[in-house]
Amino acid sequence: MISRSTIDQVYEAARVEEVIGDFIALKKSGSNFKGLSPFSQERTPSFMVSPVKQIWKDFSSGKGGNVVAFLMEHEHFTYPEAIEFLAKKYNIEIEKTEQSNEEKEKINERESLYMVNKFAQEQFSKDLWGFPEGIAIGLSYLKERGFSDETIRFFGLGYALEQRDHFFKTSTKAGYLEKYIVDTGLVIKNELGKVDRFRGRVIFPIRSMAGRVQGFGGRVLSSSKKTAKYLNSPESDIYNKSQILYGIYESKKAIAKEDVCFLVEGYTDVIQMHQKGIENIVSSSGTALTPEQIRLIRRLTSNVVVLFDGDTAGLRAAIRGIDLILEQGMNVRICSFPDGEDPDSFAKLHSLEEIKTYLLEHAKDFIQFKTDLLLKEAENDPVKKATTIREIVQSISKIPDTIKQEIYLRECASQMKVSEAVLFNALAQEKNKKSVSVRKINSNLVNQALPTQKSDIKPKSINPIILLEKQIIGILLQYGNDEASFDELLVSSDKEGNLIEESKTVHSKVYEKIFLDLQQDEVEMIQPEFQSLYSQLIEKFQIEGKVQPEKMIHQEDPNLGKILTDILLADEEHQLHNWEKKNIFVKDRKSVVGQLVSETILTFRRHLVDQKIKNLMDATKQVNSSNENDEFLEEVMQYQGLKKLLSRKLNRVI
Repeated sequence: MISRSTIDQVYEAARVEEVIGDFIALKKSGSNFKGLSPFSQERTPSFMVSPVKQIWKDFSSGKGGNVVAFLMEHEHFTYPEAIEFLAKKYNIEIEKTEQSNEEKEKINERESLYMVNKFAQEQFSKDLWGFPEGIAIGLSYLKERGFSDETIRFFGLGYALEQRDHFFKTSTKAGYLEKYIVDTGLVIKNELGKVDRFRGRVIFPIRSMAGRVQGFGGRVLSSSKKTAKYLNSPESDIYNKSQILYGIYESKKAIAKEDVCFLVEGYTDVIQMHQKGIENIVSSSGTALTPEQIRLIRRLTSNVVVLFDGDTAGLRAAIRGIDLILEQGMNVRICSFPDGEDPDSFAKLHSLEEIKTYLLEHAKDFIQFKTDLLLKEAENDPVKKATTIREIVQSISKIPDTIKQEIYLRECASQMKVSEAVLFNALAQEKNKKSVSVRKINSNLVNQALPTQKSDIKPKSINPIILLEKQIIGILLQYGNDEASFDELLVSSDKEGNLIEESKTVHSKVYEKIFLDLQQDEVEMIQPEFQSLYSQLIEKFQIEGKVQPEKMIHQEDPNLGKILTDILLADEEHQLHNWEKKNIFVKDRKSVVGQLVSETILTFRRHLVDQKIKNLMDATKQVNSSNENDEFLEEVMQYQGLKKLLSRKLNRVI
């Protein structure tokens, strides 16, 4: 178990904007940063990071919290793993206390798979550098490909020995359970026993954006074997081929910095380019490009350059991937290499400057690229040319931005020597196709599904007391130590018993006003999380005289952390929409904090009185004696009087 002192050091050192910036492209927005949500598909930013408060909030999904909460949500880390990840990032030595058996049992299956993969990567690396077979076969192959020792270690490359079950024996001896070794796909279990999947292959670890090993790719080196040249890990709880990109972990910082991502097909393409200095590069690992892979890139940049071999099959593959990239609202360019060359071989034979110059000069806009390629095939055939134009218009129709659509249509009209009107008409036809339902729905089935009478289902209402409790916590967090003026309505009676109301302005700290008012009524919040936060806040104000929200957010209970984030960033959501540029100005609540506190507390107390009256009225129905009933009714009358008084006070505040 990680010691408390290590956790405190991690929170002191970690910067939420730095950590999240490794996973998402962030842009400055006032004192905060904003970006596209990594948890939902969107085209306008709804994700906000506050460096001052050291928290983040995703307004599209409702998720939020501190830096640890982000890693737990985004990378599916456990709390200890998130702390370890940050400790490694900020070079903090981890102190651990002894872990109980109960805590060990809490490690779930998913984490066990990650642990096995981590061990496997380390073992394959040892086999590459430490075994004669690994050095003679695996290492020599990688050296022949032109990879340096530094590059081999940086990408964690390895070698699986030719022996039938070498890895299985090694991993079970190290204490890893057979179930998880088999579930990762590292070992195949059948009627003949256990066999290492990657035996006799050079190993390429495939990492998540956070650097966790999700799976492996293995290249066979013996040409005599009747087996696939490349072999990947099978699908598992932690490895989904359609959702990973090789090199994303190693390249994410460069992609965000350069604001462009180069996309290639193979592992060695990434490694060779990276070694030459083109670090903002990833691979689809030889599979057809998927929307999930594109969204991974989109977290870091909106600009993609697809690099392909010069052969016709490769170029056709490029065209298929273009539409998917366009659908995600991204900017895409295509660069093909000379015949017989691929990114790996081209990078090996050229200097960094030559590679950069080539990419700059040969990267074509997708319209230009598609036009050049398809027109070569169409030549002087009018029918083929018409088909080519329609294909290009279909690609343009995928673009969500209508302004971009128009620009691309005009460019296409110019290059294809077709009138703009014809192309705009073709685009309208494509859009109409999308709006028409693909399947015909049986009207009888619809009628059967519709209710014949008005539904009795009502939307679930939210208890107003809980909303007010949340507002009280928010006021304490943001204004608790501020001085404010409060208009108090004092009520007394004269000799004849008539009520006398007197208005008086009182100056005090916000937290003192709230504490005294709630203590007067002996109030406890009905939501346990709010009561816990309220107690923490009042205690800190009374002992330390102030509260630091950026430290309060470091709650080990993720639910409390999310509540605090919701409260702290609620007032800043307007920054995402640039309301000031539209001459809409949000009023600073700090200027009316006295009124805000009085109104909130009075409304809160009135709702509590309402609840008390309801409980008493329910109780009168249960009693048998008239005396008890009279006592209950008398108490109800007293609370009714208090309710009227609170209402008068509330009307004065408003």
